[in-house]
Amino acid sequence: MFRASVITLFPEMFPGPLGLSLAGRALGEAWALETHLLRDFASGKHRTVDDTPAGGGPGMVMKADVVARAIDHASPEGDPRPRLFMSPRGRPLTQDYVRTLAAGPGAVILCGRFEGVDERVIEARGLTEVSIGDYVLSGGELGALVLLDAVVRLLPGVMGHAESGSEESFETGLLEYPHYTRPQVFEGRPIPEVLVSGDHAKVARWRRAEAERITRERRPDLWAKRGQ
Repeated sequence: MFRASVITLFPEMFPGPLGLSLAGRALGEAWALETHLLRDFASGKHRTVDDTPAGGGPGMVMKADVVARAIDHASPEGDPRPRLFMSPRGRPLTQDYVRTLAAGPGAVILCGRFEGVDERVIEARGLTEVSIGDYVLSGGELGALVLLDAVVRLLPGVMGHAESGSEESFETGLLEYPHYTRPQVFEGRPIPEVLVSGDHAKVARWRRAEAERITRERRPDLWAKRGQ
């Protein structure tokens, strides 16, 4: 079973949307989720988890000692799961990386807040920084939800059909081809004739050509990688 442990200041955000639909039905069967309130690992009357940045500057920084205690509790020695830190400066969350995570035992995910986390705990606890895009959010929780949703749907038995994800965007290095269903004509726009021809070979060629066209037009960076 894939086991996810999330360290956060807002455990009430989980499972959130992951408790619904495919991921929700699979929770407790194909995967498990636990949350750890970061403030539980802080000391002192106010259980402070952050402090002013060394060298000055705006905002606050999450304290290394507090984060380290939380990680050590969630992921004791011998835990084979990767330790992830959701961060805009991290490695991009790609479908390849999602597949790698889905094939593993789970993940320990730290959700940052404020200006970030003391660099020393990132190094000392071997955290892999992961980004869901080139933008900044208020915290890592939404990123963790995105990552887990992408991973859970690939776990065995979660999707209704084993082949459901095999032709989706990024699985073949291309964006997905267009989809159509009834009615046959919608506001004067018919379903492409090839899709109702019954010729499966022609349908496959059309879908491939459309996937290539859309990728060239919308993601030239992906298209360029195919020639490398």
